[in-house]
Amino acid sequence: MLGIAPTAAPTRRWYYMIPAEGQPLGLVHRIERGVLGALPGERIPYSRWTEQVEGLRRLTAGRRRVAMQYSPLCAIPYVAMVDAGTVELVRSLGVDVASSAELIQAFEARWTPEALESHLEAGRRVDRVRAEAFALIPSAPATAHRSRNSRSSVSCARGSPRPGSSPTTAPSLG
Repeated sequence: MLGIAPTAAPTRRWYYMIPAEGQPLGLVHRIERGVLGALPGERIPYSRWTEQVEGLRRLTAGRRRVAMQYSPLCAIPYVAMVDAGTVELVRSLGVDVASSAELIQAFEARWTPEALESHLEAGRRVDRVRAEAFALIPSAPATAHRSRNSRSSVSCARGSPRPGSSPTTAPSLG
């Protein structure tokens, strides 16, 4: 969602707070200071666990609720990027954690009027093909399947030899 493409998978936790008002603020490990790339805002560095927790306190100061890439019961795997321990850590600071799914929907998955019309037109075309395909079904002979089976039964009843049997041996009907 942030548009960052790390050159390697991060090995340390990082956080990026985008407040409704004011400047963004990042919390990054000193070993991986560049993980947030050119995103705006100050970076709070940390090395030790206690510094990480204090940095999170600073990021969440004055906030009762934050949206994270968290999905209750992992209902939307695309959104479920934050592990349960991190959610618990943020909650331990007295902050309610909400899913960012609706924010992702608003900022990344919004269709233009043209895109919506294209989607609706595709649906109309698929529905037309479906209707035409089903319209062909009544015109197929209803007895085609039974006729094929009847012929093979008649063939056995006439005494056609089965593979591996001699022409003088009567075929088994059972």
